[in-house]
Amino acid sequence: MIDKDLFAILVCPKCKGNVGYNQDKSGLTCKPCKLEYPIRDDIPVMLIDEAKTLAN
Repeated sequence: MIDKDLFAILVCPKCKGNVGYNQDKSGLTCKPCKLEYPIRDDIPVMLIDEAKTLAN
């Protein structure tokens, strides 16, 4: 789990919109961009190149 203070300031690096946890909390999703950013060792990897595209 990501620290709640850190989570409060995280935004999508592409659109600067809010992100939320995916279903199994293994990544953070940006719904407008349809991207999922991975979480590795409790650290969110907020790099556009590391994100995977979500299916519709």
